[in-house]
Amino acid sequence: MRNFRRILLGVFILLLVLVVLAFVLENQQSISLMFLGWAGPQLPVSLVMVLALLVGMLLGPILGWFLGRLSKTARKRLV
Repeated sequence: MRNFRRILLGVFILLLVLVVLAFVLENQQSISLMFLGWAGPQLPVSLVMVLALLVGMLLGPILGWFLGRLSKTARKRLV
């Protein structure tokens, strides 16, 4: 049973890598993002998407932790 789980996990990771690779290879068009009049460098669409995903994965838990601490201090003041 343990080996079956390892094999299943390996197949899942392999499929995930193949999907990401296909996404990167299919989205090689260069774009330049503009924000508040500032134009960024020309980057492939896939790189912009992966960077946005990584930034979101980092900021989400940090903001959740910070907001959780703020709500705990607000509850302590009410008691």
